[in-house]
Amino acid sequence: MPTILDIPPIEVVENLRLLSEDLDAKIPSKKLDKNLLIATWNIRAFGDLTRKWDSVGTDSPKRDLQSILCIAEIIRRFDVIAVQEVKANIRALRDTLKVLGSHWSLILTDVNKGDSGNGERMAYLFDTRRVNLSGLACELVVPNEWYGTIDANALNEQFVRTPYAVGFRSLDKTFVLVTLHIKYGSNASDRVKELKGIAKWLADWAGDMNAYDQNLIALGDFNIDARGDLLDNTFLSEGLSVPPALQDPTVTRSIFNETKYYDQIAWFNNHQHLPNLSMEFIKAGNYDFVPLALQNQNLSKLSLSWHISDHYPLWAEFAV
Repeated sequence: MPTILDIPPIEVVENLRLLSEDLDAKIPSKKLDKNLLIATWNIRAFGDLTRKWDSVGTDSPKRDLQSILCIAEIIRRFDVIAVQEVKANIRALRDTLKVLGSHWSLILTDVNKGDSGNGERMAYLFDTRRVNLSGLACELVVPNEWYGTIDANALNEQFVRTPYAVGFRSLDKTFVLVTLHIKYGSNASDRVKELKGIAKWLADWAGDMNAYDQNLIALGDFNIDARGDLLDNTFLSEGLSVPPALQDPTVTRSIFNETKYYDQIAWFNNHQHLPNLSMEFIKAGNYDFVPLALQNQNLSKLSLSWHISDHYPLWAEFAV
């Protein structure tokens, strides 16, 4: 049985070469003392894997060793990436770290219990040559006083998957990332309440000048079906901003439906009463891995979603 550190078959090596060349062309390169690349990616059911280079129809899970090499090749292009849907079983995550190398590290939460939590964790993977932990790690918990207010959008229960805030440092710049995976379902009001609760929490934190840091960036799977009022009435109404580059309809989130706005990266910008992000934003985008990842396996999109993901990674570049 092969392992992730074995020499891959020649067709796997060739596919990785093509994927790497495409990433070189579409993702900004890491520039020493110049830039910072922050990303978010919902990697579908990122848990177990089949220890074969090419899984077959009867194998479960479908994710195989070549899939891990593709995932790692994408992740290594960023300095820090928030990952959603990491499962209780972290075999695939461990193999990904082995491929990334000893200069990569991670921090992750425990498993979210309950049916709605879907047995998921939140995780950050980061390149320690470029980014290090600054000392803060916490989960966002809504105060009891916020429950039962007259606001129809107020939360009346805790988050299904608790948002996870972690502080990082790059050179002399510190920043706090808050990753989230909003509850999904046919009832959009549930998503509004979670988004509103997180946005209010972030605004409250940013407004406290004695807090750990005011460079706050929220990122993750917001489970927003359409751009419209759901985002306007939650994050944007509390002063958070999504850069125009990520509101462009060509920057898609789902490999199945280009109209979905599931994943987002947001921060405070041009706000008169709250500290704004002090890092200079350069550009942002997604990465479409569908044409090249596992090209040699000739997979359907549905099968590819279980090998890699049903979400594209979303990224933002900042000057430091």
